[in-house]
Amino acid sequence: MTKPSSRAAGGARKTATVDGYVAAAPVEARAGLRRIRQAIRASAPGAEECISYGVPAFTLGGRPFVWFAAWRHHWSLYPVPGSLRRDARIAAYEASKGTLRFPLEQSPPVPLIKRVVKALLADRKAAKP
Repeated sequence: MTKPSSRAAGGARKTATVDGYVAAAPVEARAGLRRIRQAIRASAPGAEECISYGVPAFTLGGRPFVWFAAWRHHWSLYPVPGSLRRDARIAAYEASKGTLRFPLEQSPPVPLIKRVVKALLADRKAAKP
């Protein structure tokens, strides 16, 4: 039996797969996690899933570029691209340099998640030499 991870709040248990993370999350968080996961997949074709820092992540070229998680009162998406920090759509949610939080009682905003992922991909592409 696995012990609860300090990083996986809200009842999720430490796991080696994204499917396992979603399955271990509280029932009320699972649909939102699936929506976030699908939004990232749709925005980043070719990205691969993994668990990084105890939460689901997507990688490109073997390097994680976006993470997501379910917590007791919110879903999180990490990080927030600098180009979007002043965006009015981001301002509607609790955001910091590293985290965008969506209330657990609301459905995750898929168009905004896709916008964040596309901005993260653009930032990564611009940073490559």
